[in-house]
Amino acid sequence: MNANITTALCPCGSKTTYQQCCQPLHNQQRLATSPVELMRSRYCAFVIGQFDYLISTHHLDYRQGLTASQLASNKTHWLGLQIINTPLFDTRGEVTFKAWYLEDKQIDAIYETSSFVLVDGCWLYTHGQQMHTRLPGRNDPCICHSGKKFKQCCAKLCH
Repeated sequence: MNANITTALCPCGSKTTYQQCCQPLHNQQRLATSPVELMRSRYCAFVIGQFDYLISTHHLDYRQGLTASQLASNKTHWLGLQIINTPLFDTRGEVTFKAWYLEDKQIDAIYETSSFVLVDGCWLYTHGQQMHTRLPGRNDPCICHSGKKFKQCCAKLCH
C-alpha cells in the first residue's frame, strides 16, 4: 500500500483522511456501523487493493467461489464514488451507487443497488442489482469530486 494513502483524502469520498475513515475498517480495528459505511469502505478497498477485506465483508453464501486473487487481477482505474440512496430495514440495507472507472480510455460506471445484511453485529455485502447509466454532461460536476466541471477534468482521460 502506498505510504501516502494514510494521510491523503480517503478514496471513498468522505472528505476525511484514509487513516481517519476506511483504514480502521480495513485493518479490522472496528466494524462498519451501517451498509453505507461498508459500501464506502469496500469501494476504497477496490481503489487501494485491499482485496482480502473485500472477501471478508462479502457474505459467504453469495461469494460463488470469488477469491482475493481473482479481484487483484483486475487493473481498473477508479475515479470516484457517488452514493445515491441508502434505505435501511433493521438488519438489511441497500446502497444505490455509481462507482466511476476508466478502462481502455473509456469512462464507465458500476451503477448498482447493493444489498447488505447484518450478521452477528457485522454488516456484509450479499449481492447487487446492476443498472445502466449515462456519462455526466460536459458541464456537470466531475465524477472524481475535484470541484471542476467534467469536461475540464476526467473527460480529458478519454483522449
